[in-house]
Amino acid sequence: MAMARCSLLPILAAVLLAASLSLPPRAAAYAAMVDSLLPASATALSFEEGYTQLFGDSNLMLHGDGKRVHISLDERTGAGFASQGAYHHGFFSASIKLPADHTAGVVVAFYVTNGDVYERTHDELDFEFLGNVRGREWRVQTNVYGNGSTAAGREERYGLWFDPTQDFHRYAIRWSHDTIIFYVDETPIREVVRTASMGAQFPSKPMSLYATIWDGSSWATSGGRYKVNYKYAPYVAEFTDLLLHGCPAGSPPPCEGAAAAATMPPEQRSAMERFRARHMTYGYCYDRVRYPAPLPECSVGAEAEAFLPSGEARSTDRRGGRHGKRHRRAGGGVDSAL
Repeated sequence: MAMARCSLLPILAAVLLAASLSLPPRAAAYAAMVDSLLPASATALSFEEGYTQLFGDSNLMLHGDGKRVHISLDERTGAGFASQGAYHHGFFSASIKLPADHTAGVVVAFYVTNGDVYERTHDELDFEFLGNVRGREWRVQTNVYGNGSTAAGREERYGLWFDPTQDFHRYAIRWSHDTIIFYVDETPIREVVRTASMGAQFPSKPMSLYATIWDGSSWATSGGRYKVNYKYAPYVAEFTDLLLHGCPAGSPPPCEGAAAAATMPPEQRSAMERFRARHMTYGYCYDRVRYPAPLPECSVGAEAEAFLPSGEARSTDRRGGRHGKRHRRAGGGVDSAL
């Protein structure tokens, strides 16, 4: 039902908190960040109230009285779920623990899209987690599509400073009328600002939240060189702390309060700049092979010297790794490295 206005009141907030999960110290910083974005009156909904299974039959399992969701990939199928409603701007987050061991070819995705409604002109905001061979880490990729702009991929890839298979970590997307911000734990890692030059390629139509695990053998690891090895199946991705907060589809834009809430404080901007300097391994704005002229929203300055013409980071230190593993560089529109 359409509403006269959208004020970012808690029209739908689904917080699935696993009571048995012992949160690390970073939780306090993340909670403070979320508190600054969401009203205290946000209410919790069960999985059945807020989400629906997309595919995968028994490969989607609820645990802890429905507070934790496991989706798995085996030789039969992957699995996925989606929010029951669509939202016009909002804050979407989850705590995720990724499968361990040999995960080449496995893709876990946490994203918002409207591809089921707008097949040719869809919008999408992605977190994609790309598996790897044993001894090499997962890679994290973000992407932005607007109005069906799939021919102009806006991928960025990053190493992480932790092992995402050992504990739950929080990944969030903040989408407002003018700004998109991606977060890992309490740290913003990417900001996309609406510009006149982007036009309709800045996502603007209502989207639903999705989480999936699937076989990406054709491209996900070393450009398809390493496939999913089902000897190691099932591959299980665990989700908890699922949070939906936004303006429901049908509410007229702009959503009051969304733009202000998406403004990044100076200390968070500094943290984002440090993260990107240390951990970004590929950026489409620096890829002169795909884009001889940068896409119009790209503001390329002196930092471009840190990247090769392929868009890959020059330094092999940009791999994450307090835990002693390292990332290979990713490159181009198709992931071509481990």
